[in-house]
Amino acid sequence: MNDPFGTAALRESVLISWRSSPTRLREDVNAEEDLVLGGYRDRLFIELAQNASDAAGGDGSLRVSIVDNELRVANTGEPLTRQGVESLASLRASAKQQGVGRFGVGFAAVLTVSDAPRIVSTTGGVGFDIARTRDEAGVTDRVPVLRLVWPTDETPPDGFTTEVRLPLRDGVDGLLDEFAGQVVDIMLALDGLHRVEIGAQTWWRDGNTIHTPTGPTHWVIVRDDGDLPHDVGLGAEARPQWTVCWALAVDEHGEPLPHDTDVLHAPTPTDERLSLPARLIATLPVEPSRRHVRPGPATDHVLAAAARAYPRLLDALDPLSRPRIVPLPGFPLSEIDERLRQAIVAELRTARWLAPARDGRLLSPAEARLLPVPSKELADSVAEYLPGLVKAQLVEDAAALAAVDVVRLRLSDVVDQLTGITRPPEEWRRLYEALARIADNDPSALDDLGGLPVPLIDGRTVPGPRGTLVSDLDLSSMDGVNVVHPDAVHPLLERLGAQHAGPAELLASMAAHVEHSIEDAESGLDTEGLANTVLRLVSEAGVRPGEEPWLGALALRAVDGDWRRADELALPGSRFLAVLDKESPLGVLGDAVAEQWPPHVLAAVGVLGGFTIVVDEAPTGPDHDLADEADWWDDQPEPPVRLEAVRDLDLVADDAWPAAIRLLASEPDTWRVMRTGYTAWWIAHHALLAGEPPSYWRLHDADELAGLYDVAPTDLEPEHQALLGVRAELAVESTEDAIDLLDRLADPARTVSRGITHRAYTVLAEAVRDHVVDPADVDPPPEVRTADGEVTDNAAVLDAPWLAPVTDGYVAVDFDLAVLLAELLDIPLASEAAPPTPESTGEPVGWADLGAVVDVCDLADLPVPQGGPIVHERLTVVDRNVPWWVDGDVIHCEDSTEGLARALAWATGRWEDRHLLAALLDDPDNYVS
Repeated sequence: MNDPFGTAALRESVLISWRSSPTRLREDVNAEEDLVLGGYRDRLFIELAQNASDAAGGDGSLRVSIVDNELRVANTGEPLTRQGVESLASLRASAKQQGVGRFGVGFAAVLTVSDAPRIVSTTGGVGFDIARTRDEAGVTDRVPVLRLVWPTDETPPDGFTTEVRLPLRDGVDGLLDEFAGQVVDIMLALDGLHRVEIGAQTWWRDGNTIHTPTGPTHWVIVRDDGDLPHDVGLGAEARPQWTVCWALAVDEHGEPLPHDTDVLHAPTPTDERLSLPARLIATLPVEPSRRHVRPGPATDHVLAAAARAYPRLLDALDPLSRPRIVPLPGFPLSEIDERLRQAIVAELRTARWLAPARDGRLLSPAEARLLPVPSKELADSVAEYLPGLVKAQLVEDAAALAAVDVVRLRLSDVVDQLTGITRPPEEWRRLYEALARIADNDPSALDDLGGLPVPLIDGRTVPGPRGTLVSDLDLSSMDGVNVVHPDAVHPLLERLGAQHAGPAELLASMAAHVEHSIEDAESGLDTEGLANTVLRLVSEAGVRPGEEPWLGALALRAVDGDWRRADELALPGSRFLAVLDKESPLGVLGDAVAEQWPPHVLAAVGVLGGFTIVVDEAPTGPDHDLADEADWWDDQPEPPVRLEAVRDLDLVADDAWPAAIRLLASEPDTWRVMRTGYTAWWIAHHALLAGEPPSYWRLHDADELAGLYDVAPTDLEPEHQALLGVRAELAVESTEDAIDLLDRLADPARTVSRGITHRAYTVLAEAVRDHVVDPADVDPPPEVRTADGEVTDNAAVLDAPWLAPVTDGYVAVDFDLAVLLAELLDIPLASEAAPPTPESTGEPVGWADLGAVVDVCDLADLPVPQGGPIVHERLTVVDRNVPWWVDGDVIHCEDSTEGLARALAWATGRWEDRHLLAALLDDPDNYVS
């Protein structure tokens, strides 16, 4: 058999080495197994395609088929050479000095499917066989397959120069389908292949389009090449040329397609995982296994070149698509992935590839600014004033642009950039329209637009719509108001705080002018125009009196020609003037103004035609310019939640209160308000009747106060008197009430009935009990009125009923109130001075032994008490006859109906029935009479 490649010599050389060194055979076996099980596992197709690409040198064809259970891979290009055969039969040497396959060990991948591979070419053929190798080596154990090579007479198929033939082992299925799934990746990695056939399927290249059985796939490809520097430390077998290729999958319109994670191709696939949006194919130094890149200066140089080439990939895309292939931050998939991503991002930050919002040169991320929202209308409106602004559509790729440090503006930043510029009102309106659409989609955007410039009708531009007015009224006479220019009016302005200015809103905008109108008038400025404008707006807006208190500062001319605040003037001829004190600071409105405007309009600005009401729906303190308001506020147990009060009550003359009350009562609003709150408090504390406070007097029909209080000397209606504070009943509601009542009880000039005296002391004691009055706050009266009407400085409070006969000058209340009253009056209790024991002697008698008592208890439905009293024929205490007495738990009584009845009532706890019991003891028939 012809042996053009000298295989016999090659076999002999290997066999000699095995025989001369017992370990060499084992080393070759281990080396081959390492390649098959490690570096070249699952790489059969890529290694065969790589050899085909190397052989073709460009425009190569590859055909893969299975014939008679043989996998056959045919290719065009350079045929097999002696040097190639030597490389095939070696586990270390390589016949290739550039491109892929630089170590010549990739052919070991065929051993994953076959034990007897053959290569046939137009220059001859060779084959390997594990069985023949065992025979030649004389061993039955493991042997390397690719060390002993034999010649073969087979020839390649027509149209091809070389074919690899691999008899398949059992259990190797689905190879063609597996290879078909790798074709596109291989054609990108190996630009020497133009056409690939696998079974009945065909792939071919047309520029950057690869046609597949299911349709074309489109790619953007960027390539670069060069020579490595001399100092990178390459091996003797390596060549200094390097190439890089970026491949990006796109659709038929050139738009990038979604890209999953990939691996680095060097140029065949490695295990270096990448997360980049495009595939990198580069001639990088790899380890012998070809799984990992070998670190070193050469790798650094090629990776840096790849990063520099990456921006050209973006240049090939539509400007709006470019951010989609910016590497995004994330956890790196490998060390190479992290290095490439960092280097690419660094290159992209300084490269010019971003499309500007306005025509002009491309922008680099370092100088670019991005809107917060993808609004072309907004970009068109502001681009002139925001240098470096990129197209608004790029906002959709904000995350990618953030990765290269593009500044993303907030809407507030846009507003800041526009502050201070001058532009036509209609341009401002176009800006408002763009911003309104943004706010419609995201209402929170309104928070950033508060300072948006607004052009006014007077030519000024103010920062922020709040405080500006949008009006349809004739504004020719409205000086100094912030009214938006009609050509700039847009609904957005009202959403941001501008007010639609009807008469009320225009009126409110003049508050500052009104506040300073007195100063302006006194400085010689003409404020009559302001006054007329304000009064016209008040009339048109229908403002009610008291509704806008600030209007009271409006400067109006008084009857004496001076300028006065409106709320310091009264209408000429009003009833209100008749009740005012002569020293009142109020003036009278000038006739010209009074005749020009109706009273209700003048009242709305504070001119007084009568008493007016202050209303505050949520008061926070005594700040309503009401007389003594702070004192009233302090008197309240809780701060008021709503304030409604009549003002100017402090201006009423002392002798005019009856007329003032009639005037207040004549108006429903003031009549309602004066009954409660501040108004009632002020009247009670400051109003006068006949020179005295209203509480000094009583109503004519308040008989329970007779003798203590005099009838009010007035012809006011009783209801009006009561409202004024004239007393209608006996009551103690404050410490002041208690002091006043004690003084009146101690006045010897007054004649007070016994019952009224008793009831007066009772309400005083109850006030102490109910904590209305604290005795410590009351100076005790020097004298008190006793139960018999005498006023004395030597009295006691009766605290037990049997003490009355032996107590001179006592004050009587219900016994459970006695201690409280004694404390208030600072006088002793009667029990503190009485002796404990009677002077006379008696006989103890059981209640049950007294037949009359038993009968009475039966009639009154009372249980007969236990024990019994000590009955005296004549009971004496401190030389005085008394009907009964209590000494501790012992009851004494005289032998009389009165004494026995009182003792029985006390013993049964029915003191209030003592008179009934006495009547029944006198005559049981009284029960039915």
